[in-house]
Amino acid sequence: MFQILKKQTLAENIQRMVLDAPLIAKKAQSGQFLVLRTHDKGERFPLTIADYDRDKGTVTIIFAEVGKSTEQLGKLNEGDSILDVVGPLGVASHFDPSVKRAAVIGGGLGCAIALPQAKALHGMGVAVDMIAGFRTKELVILEEEMKAVSGNLYIATDDGSYGIHGFVTKVLKDRMDEGVKYDLVVAIGPIPMMKFVSELTRPAHIKTLVSMNPVMIDGTGMCGGCRLTVGGKTKFACVDGPDFDGHEVDFDGAMRRLSMYDGMKERPEDCNLIKMAEGKK
Repeated sequence: MFQILKKQTLAENIQRMVLDAPLIAKKAQSGQFLVLRTHDKGERFPLTIADYDRDKGTVTIIFAEVGKSTEQLGKLNEGDSILDVVGPLGVASHFDPSVKRAAVIGGGLGCAIALPQAKALHGMGVAVDMIAGFRTKELVILEEEMKAVSGNLYIATDDGSYGIHGFVTKVLKDRMDEGVKYDLVVAIGPIPMMKFVSELTRPAHIKTLVSMNPVMIDGTGMCGGCRLTVGGKTKFACVDGPDFDGHEVDFDGAMRRLSMYDGMKERPEDCNLIKMAEGKK
């Protein structure tokens, strides 16, 4: 049992929870994820580790209530416990120590995953520009946290209600056109967004990492549900990723696989994945 120490609503249907999980916190790193089960008849679903504190023995998750399991998780309160939390899973993010300047891009709830990446780079002494995209002002989350781990934070909204009017790709292109030289771009969010960021950086030969979150079941590579094509080869996001070279990912194939689940009541839980396939944040 894993007790919920703190619960906070960040935006409509978006929750942040701090869990008592000392053994997981001891080994957790940016880019890794957890598999949770709220009760003994519940399904297993993945959530990225948004933060961790080794001294306090805690891990933090941020999620949107988009399906039955996350709705059940969202009904739990401080003092309640989650039955199962397995992790840390996945390959931790590894950044080349030669990186001097990086752009870390988050789309919607993907900002919760981009934040620990930016934090890790910032801790390495990298000059970080963080670009965060949301549909509208009411959905903006983690602004202060993102400011704390970046030299420059650019917030863009689709409707222009807050920050820059437009998509994250516009912000990135504007920065590149201004002559900013990035050694690395990290993009996390809806699949179309990650695809277009990767296409933008390809001609400039900027190394681009994306975090892929296809359907996961067991989280250990046995079920094969999270398979992707990367560099012409089959990879499994849960054990080979979730970080991959954005210039090698078959994004169109990933979107086709996700579209198979359109209309189903039970949806993948991490980062609103079906909405990612539909190009929504």
